[in-house]
Amino acid sequence: MNLEILSPEKKLYSGDVYGVQLPGISGSFEILEKHAPLVSALKAGRLKVLKDKQNHIANFDIKGGFVEVLNNKITVLVEAAVAVE
Repeated sequence: MNLEILSPEKKLYSGDVYGVQLPGISGSFEILEKHAPLVSALKAGRLKVLKDKQNHIANFDIKGGFVEVLNNKITVLVEAAVAVE
């Protein structure tokens, strides 16, 4: 499954992932392979990229935005984001 995280300034992340955990406006949710098509608003919070099943992760603190899921491709558009170690 392919993930792209984009801000107005630059592409923050692009690559194949196992899953993504996102801060939705009604609560956190997770997207895994073969997820149904979806468009959702995101609130400020922690976005967690699950790179593989061995729990290799990347974290981003985001200031809100939107996510679209379609045909095993996840596109996250954020107002701003900072990578967190």
